[in-house]
Amino acid sequence: MANSTGSTDPIIIIGAGMAGLACANWLHRAGRPVLVLEATDAVGGRVRTDVTPDGFRLDRGFQILLTNYPEARRMFDYGALNLKSFRSGAVVRMTDGHETTLENPLHAPIMAFAALASPIGTAKDKLLLAKLVAQLAGCTPAQLLARPSVATIDYLHRYGWSEQIITNFFKPFFGGVYLDRELGTASNFFEFVFQQFAQGAAAVPALGMQQLPEQLAARLPAEAIRLSMPVMAVSEGGRRVHLASGETLAAAAVVLATDGPAAARLLGADLPAPASPAARPTTCTYFATAGAAPSHGHNILHLNARPGALVHNVAFPAETGASVAPLGQGLVSVSTHGEHGLPEDALTARLRAELIAWFGPVANMWRHLRTYRIEQALPVYGPGQPAQQELQLGDTLFRCGDWVSYPSLNAALGTGRQVADMLLVH
Repeated sequence: MANSTGSTDPIIIIGAGMAGLACANWLHRAGRPVLVLEATDAVGGRVRTDVTPDGFRLDRGFQILLTNYPEARRMFDYGALNLKSFRSGAVVRMTDGHETTLENPLHAPIMAFAALASPIGTAKDKLLLAKLVAQLAGCTPAQLLARPSVATIDYLHRYGWSEQIITNFFKPFFGGVYLDRELGTASNFFEFVFQQFAQGAAAVPALGMQQLPEQLAARLPAEAIRLSMPVMAVSEGGRRVHLASGETLAAAAVVLATDGPAAARLLGADLPAPASPAARPTTCTYFATAGAAPSHGHNILHLNARPGALVHNVAFPAETGASVAPLGQGLVSVSTHGEHGLPEDALTARLRAELIAWFGPVANMWRHLRTYRIEQALPVYGPGQPAQQELQLGDTLFRCGDWVSYPSLNAALGTGRQVADMLLVH
């Protein structure tokens, strides 16, 4: 089938992550031939799930789907994913080591801080949370992301929140979302994420997060995705793709759906603003428990507000009802953000000591399953950064992904859709 330029060559999409698969889906729906080239052995990019020999399903990094994401609602069949939601709220380990449970802090902020003496924040903090929920309710995500921004920490101070709630809630909660405990991320992204948590659920597919890319891949013809197919270079402005195997493919256009540094390497040239965006790393360590996990089925995220801790947040994914652990066992996901400089065995020992101090001696019995170090976990999105950079680099060369927008699944899906729209017009 010829495209509008008369070529029968496919549109080649480099990278089978969420942005590349979204782009391929929209193009395929419109009848355009596509070929997705993926360097690794499976689709998903950073959204991958490994199955251990004993039956645990481990996402490569603690990830959730915010069900209110506009692009996710456009793209996915939620029913087929069999989504399992985390309970809204969090158990917070305070700076003094004491623990308190925060119910529905963004869904119903007044209820969440019902006790005037709540150790999480002050009476004024409750009112400010309710005020922000109401203020953001009437805005679209696009309107929020278009707002001028400052660092989130400065935004919180200007809004009037106390140091108490900033330390005990905002830093551990949104620091986990950003992988940035200092909250230097842009405030317009904070408002967008705050709105998404307030209006939707945090969920995971029953069989792990890789069900998201696999659902998108299943909608494409089998021959449209080639795995284990690393690309060495793109030339002629997006008309030729050179594979590591030595093969050269002709393309009607090329879409770079890799991360920023990889895209720059493929082109052998700098890319517009920024060429190689900085990214935040994270480490996710999984443990197995014999019997139920220690949160007693409460199905709620555990946040650690203690300064200097390596354990930043703890989740028990099997408690959502997801089929991620063998019958009779539990799964513990422990997130550590940023640089820690520790080899895996030393990190595991330090984490176990902190977990014993938090959850008691039972944590010493948890069996270490696997540790994932994700270097390019989330692009840095600072104050003043545009919510979206240029997606079209030339007549037949495009790019998509959250690295050219803001750091989220919504941005990856959205930029993929926008590039497809450009190509269909083009």
